[in-house]
Amino acid sequence: ARARIITADFASFSDCLMSASPRRTTDFLDTLSADLRQVQEITHRRFRPLTDEQLNRGPGPGKWSVGQCLEHLNIVGGLYLPVMSRKIKAARDKGSRPAETVKHGYFGQKMTEAMRVPSSQKAMKSPQQYAPSGSRLPRTVVEVFSRQLDELSSLVEQAREVNANAVRIPNPIIPLLLPRLTDALELVVEHIKRHIAQAERVLDSRS
Repeated sequence: ARARIITADFASFSDCLMSASPRRTTDFLDTLSADLRQVQEITHRRFRPLTDEQLNRGPGPGKWSVGQCLEHLNIVGGLYLPVMSRKIKAARDKGSRPAETVKHGYFGQKMTEAMRVPSSQKAMKSPQQYAPSGSRLPRTVVEVFSRQLDELSSLVEQAREVNANAVRIPNPIIPLLLPRLTDALELVVEHIKRHIAQAERVLDSRS
C-alpha cells in the first residue's frame, strides 16, 4: 500500500512539472521515427557486415565492444518494449484518443536530458542486471537489435493512435517512477542513440 502511495506521489509530482513549450504530438513522434530510421541505417551499413572478431573487439580494458553495446540495448529493450506494447493496447481498447500536444513529466525529462550527454563526455555505469552477458557475443546480437528497432518503430506509430500523455510506463530501474509514454519513448530512443554513438566510436578508433 505504501509503495502505491509513493508511486502516486511521484506521478502527481511529474504531472505538476511539465514542459512550458507544448509541441505537436505528430511532430514529436515524427522526430522519434526519423531518429530510429537513422539508427537502422547505421546498423545495416556498419554493424551487420562485421565479423565475429570485429564485433567483439573492445577499444581497451573494461571498455565495451560493439557487440556489448548492442547487447546492452537488447537487454533494456527487452524490458521496455513489451510493457509499452501492453500499455498502448490497453489504452486503445479503452478508447483513448490522441492529444494534439505533447506533455512531459519532470523526472522523465531529467532522465532524457542526462541521456543526451555523450558517453564520451560523461560515462554512466549501467546496473549489473543490464550489463552485457559476456565479452564474446554471437553475431545474432545485431539481428536481435535490428528486430527491436523495428518493434520500437511500430510502437511509435501505435502511439499516434492513443493519448500518449496519459499512458504510464513503469521505469524498470526505478519502478516507483511512472513516466508518461511520451517520456519513455523519448528516453529509450535517446538511450539507443547514446550507445550507437559509442559503438561507432569503437569502430572509428580502429581506422
